[in-house]
Amino acid sequence: MKRSSFTEEKIIGILREQEAGAKTADLCPRHGISSATFCAWKAKFGGMEVSDAKRLKALEEENARLKQLIAESRLDHTALKDLLSRKW
Repeated sequence: MKRSSFTEEKIIGILREQEAGAKTADLCPRHGISSATFCAWKAKFGGMEVSDAKRLKALEEENARLKQLIAESRLDHTALKDLLSRKW
């Protein structure tokens, strides 16, 4: 998946501009984003502070790491189960 070139600080700054009264139609071209991206950001980061967004990102990374560990563990478990079930 492609990484965003926008940091949490930039995203929240753009959202704050819109909250301060700037029109979304003006913000999107100025920052080089689509209105769909803006709506997705607003759904994900709306009402957050920068520290909240950083914590969210850290939790998402930890969650991804834990999911990877579970997948590897299940694969090992399946391989061992298959190995033990074979008749010699």
